[in-house]
Amino acid sequence: MRIEEEWKKSGYFWLPQNEDKKIPGTLSILDGGKIELEVVGLFDDSIEALNGNDDLDRIIGHVEKDGLVTLEDCFYRTKNIAFGGISKSLVHVHKVISGVAYDKAEAVTFNAVSFVVEGINEWVAITGINIARSSDYKTATISYTPQEEIVYNLQAGFKLHILFGYTLPGSPITTEARITQQTYFKLSSENAKDFSEFRQVIHQITYLLGFAIDSTVTISDVSATSNEIVREISEGKKRPLSIKLYYPSLPFSDSAPKIDIHRMLFRFSDIRENAEHVFNKWLSTYSVIRPSLGLYFSAVSGDHKYLDGKFLALAQALETYHRRTSNETLRDESEFRLMVASLLWSCPKQDRKWLRGRLYHGNEINLGQRIKRIIEPYKSYLGNSKQRNKFIRGVVNTRNYLTHYSEELEKDSVKGSDLWGLCQKMEAVFQLHLLQQLGFEKSDIQKILNNNYKLKQKFDEI
Repeated sequence: MRIEEEWKKSGYFWLPQNEDKKIPGTLSILDGGKIELEVVGLFDDSIEALNGNDDLDRIIGHVEKDGLVTLEDCFYRTKNIAFGGISKSLVHVHKVISGVAYDKAEAVTFNAVSFVVEGINEWVAITGINIARSSDYKTATISYTPQEEIVYNLQAGFKLHILFGYTLPGSPITTEARITQQTYFKLSSENAKDFSEFRQVIHQITYLLGFAIDSTVTISDVSATSNEIVREISEGKKRPLSIKLYYPSLPFSDSAPKIDIHRMLFRFSDIRENAEHVFNKWLSTYSVIRPSLGLYFSAVSGDHKYLDGKFLALAQALETYHRRTSNETLRDESEFRLMVASLLWSCPKQDRKWLRGRLYHGNEINLGQRIKRIIEPYKSYLGNSKQRNKFIRGVVNTRNYLTHYSEELEKDSVKGSDLWGLCQKMEAVFQLHLLQQLGFEKSDIQKILNNNYKLKQKFDEI
C-alpha cells in the first residue's frame, strides 16, 4: 500500500475486553503499509500476560484527528517491563480500521471497498475535463462533465465499479482555478463479506492492472462501507460511514512507477467491449495458475536483487504454468501404471519403496519439452529453429546449473548480458500466454507486439 505522506498519530489505546485500562501510545503507518504501535506501559500486567500469554488480536484506540481506530492481528515485537520507571514497548499491527471501534469478537464485514491503483487514470483514460481555446490562444474555457460509473458483475457475488471522483474550484478565485479527477475502483456486494474476501479480489485486480500496464503498481486510498455502520447527514437521512483501511499489500515497490501509455500491453479501451469477460477470466485464471503468477510477478517487480534469482523465478514460473495448464505425459497414464506395477513386482522387496519414489514423477515430461510446448504458439517471435533450440537449451542448462551448481554444467549455462536477454525473452513469452488466457486472439496479440516497443524489445534482446 502506498502511503505518500507520513502517518503518525498519538492517542490512547486499550483492549476491547478491558476498556478501563487505557495506555498512551503513538501509531505509525509507513509506506508499504507497515504498521507499528509504540505504547507506554503494557495492556495487561497480570502474571499470565507477563509470562507471554498476551491476547492482542484486537486493540482499540482513539487517536488525534481520526478518532476511533481498530487495530487487527497485533503482537508485541518488543516487550519491556519497568519496575518503578517508564517503559516503552513496540506492537506489530497487521491492519488499521480507522473511524470505528469493534468489540472483541465482532466480525469485520463490509458491503463495499474502494481503492486506487497506480496508473489507473492513464489505463482507463476517461476524463470529463474539457478545454476549449480561442483561435488566437488568448482565452480558454475549462469545463467539467461528471462521468458515469461503469459496473461489471464479477464471480463470487461481487460487482466491480469504475468511478470518477472530482473536485471543482472553490471561491473566491483570484489566481488559480483547479479541476481534478481521480479514477478509482470499488468492489461491492449485496451481502456483507469479511474483508479478507475483498482483499483477495483487490489483490488479483491490482496484479491485472500491473500486467496490463507492464509495471509494478500499488494500491492506495482504501476505504470501506458497511450497511450496518451509518451516520446521520441530516434529519431522517443516513449514509454509510466511510471507514479508512491500512494494511501491507502486494505488489509493492519502493518508488512509484513511471506510467507510459505507449508501453502498456493493453488499455481499458482495448477491452471495454468485453471487459466483464476479461475481468472474470483473469479471476478464474488466477485461481488456476496462481503459483506461476506469483513467481512471474516476483521476477518482474524487482524482488530479486540478482539476475540469477530473477532467471530461476521465471524458469519456475514457465514450468509451473505448463503444469497447471497441460496434462501432457510421456505415456498414457494407464500404460504407465502397468509398467510401474511390473517393475515393482520384479524389484527385490527391500528396494521397492526406493524404486517407487524414483518412478513417482517418471511419467512427467522434462523442462525442455515443457519450454518447447510453451513457445510453440509464438515460436516465430524467437527466430528460426536453430535460435529456438538455443533458447530452450539456454533455459534448461542454466536452470540445472543454478539449481545444482555442478561444475560440469557450468560451461553450458548462460551468463552476463546473454542471461539478461534470456530473461527478457522468457518474460515476454509469459506475457503473451497471459494475453491468450485473457481471451486475446492471435491477431490482437500480433497487433500488441507490433505496436508495443517495450514488448518487442524483449524479443529482440541478444
